[in-house]
Amino acid sequence: MNSRVALVTGASRGIGKAILHKLGSMGFVAVGTATTNEGAGKIDSGLAQADLSGKGLVLDVTQADSVASLLDEIRDRYSAPYVLVNNAAITRDNLLLRMKDHEWDAVIDTNLSSAYRLTRACLRDMLKMRGGRVVNITSVTAFSGNAGQANYVAAKAGVVGFTKSLALEVASRGITVNAVAPGFIETDMTAKLGESQQAKLVEKIPLGRIGSTDEVAHVVSFLVSAEAGYITGETVHVNGGLYMA
Repeated sequence: MNSRVALVTGASRGIGKAILHKLGSMGFVAVGTATTNEGAGKIDSGLAQADLSGKGLVLDVTQADSVASLLDEIRDRYSAPYVLVNNAAITRDNLLLRMKDHEWDAVIDTNLSSAYRLTRACLRDMLKMRGGRVVNITSVTAFSGNAGQANYVAAKAGVVGFTKSLALEVASRGITVNAVAPGFIETDMTAKLGESQQAKLVEKIPLGRIGSTDEVAHVVSFLVSAEAGYITGETVHVNGGLYMA
């Protein structure tokens, strides 16, 4: 595992950063992506402070050329990724009647089509290795729905279907494909909510609290481990009981 590479998209903060650091602590070479040089620099600094092996790199997940260049650089620096965590995502919330085409297209492209691009780019090397782990980060809203987020929910629900179909395609080669569906998690987005808004959220959660990014990262770390080698095509919910599939 010490020579294996784990690639995490959207890793400069929040859930992606927690996943990247957890995988690094497991002995993987932790490669995280961000959309800007500043974000990649933050990843580098964070890994250095945690004394973890890895690198932050710039990636535009909506561009096939950017994905190809990223994979070439990772192979040249280290080796082909054994683990891929598709975490990059954006929101462009709006009621459907007010939603603009660019708001729909941007979210679908970043949150769903990116998983297709990254996974396809990594898959050929995983097939050669006859092993690998793909973990796609979806959302509780993919199952519950959420008003004002038709684009986001459609993309995240698509990730679940993508996960199941790909799992069937590559299982014979020792590659597992799973999804993790976080609920309300302590991130920059939830931190911006007022106390009253956070309290209303917590009221809906049976465990009575918002989850932590580390709790999501622990689930991902299990799914990429040898102990999870017989689990594929599944979605693990990390939502404190907010939604029970």
